[in-house]
Amino acid sequence: MRTAQLTLAVGRLAENFYDRRIHFMGDYLNSNRQLWNKWTPLHEQSLAYKVAEFKSGGSTLRPVEHNELKNVAGKTLLHLQCHFGLDTLSWAREGADVVGVDLSDESINLARSLSSELDIPATFICSELLDLPNVLTRQFDIVFTSYGVLNWLSDLKGWADVIAHFLKPDGIFYIVEFHPFSNIFDSDSPELKVANQYFFSEEPFRFEMQGSYAAETNETVYGYNWKHSLSDIFNALIGAGLQIESFNEFPFTLRERISGMVQGEDDLWRLTKQNGMVPFLFSLQARKVN
Repeated sequence: MRTAQLTLAVGRLAENFYDRRIHFMGDYLNSNRQLWNKWTPLHEQSLAYKVAEFKSGGSTLRPVEHNELKNVAGKTLLHLQCHFGLDTLSWAREGADVVGVDLSDESINLARSLSSELDIPATFICSELLDLPNVLTRQFDIVFTSYGVLNWLSDLKGWADVIAHFLKPDGIFYIVEFHPFSNIFDSDSPELKVANQYFFSEEPFRFEMQGSYAAETNETVYGYNWKHSLSDIFNALIGAGLQIESFNEFPFTLRERISGMVQGEDDLWRLTKQNGMVPFLFSLQARKVN
C-alpha cells in the first residue's frame, strides 16, 4: 500500500513539474513573441536590413548561402523563422516557390505586405515552430533557416523533427548560423575573454538591451535565449533521420560580435588581432534519406 501511495505521489510530482515547465515555456515564448513584434517596425526602418535596396530589386541573401544553396529555381522552399520575409522573398526572386514561417504576427503581416507591394508570390504563416505541423500540410524540396535562429529555441530535437516532417524524401535542409563557439567570448573584450557557457541548459538566459541588435532606442526590452553546442545540433538532425552532407566554418560574421572587429568592403566583420583564429559562422546541409 505504501509503495502504491509513493508511486502515485511521485507520479503527481512529475506531472506538476511537467505542467510548470510547460507553463514557463509558454511564458518565455510569449515574451519572445512580444519582443519580435516590437522589433519588426524598428527593423523595417533600420539601415541594417536594407529594405529600400530590396524594394529596388536587390537581394538580402549573403555570400555564404547564396554560393552554397544553388539551383533553387522551380523548387519548393520552406523558410523557418523568417522574420519579415526579406530572405524568403529573395529566394522567390531566385525562382523558388516559397513559404515563410515566424511566430511574430507583426513580422508576418509586414512580410505579406511586402509580397503584395512588390508582386513577389509567397505564402507567409504565423506559427510557433513546433506547432507548424498542425498548421501546414505540404512537404518541400528545401527547408532553410539562417543567422540567429537556434538561440530562440529550447527544444532542438523538436526542431529537427519538424524539419524532417516537412522535407520530401531526398529533400535538403540548409542552415547558416552564428557559430556556438564564438558565443563564449565577452563581447566587450577584444582579448577573447571567455565569459559565457557553451553547453545547453534548460534554464534560458534572460537578456536586456536598448532597442535591438539592428536599431538602438531608449526603450529597454528583454527576451530569452538558449545555448546549443555543435553536438546538440548534429545529434538532433541525425536523430531525426537526416544525413549530414556538408559542414563548413567561417572566420567572419554579419555584425560586430566582439569589440574591435572590423567591417570589410564585403560588409562582413572580422577580428583584426586574431583574424582567422575563431569561427564565427557555420553552414550545414543535410538530406532526408528515409
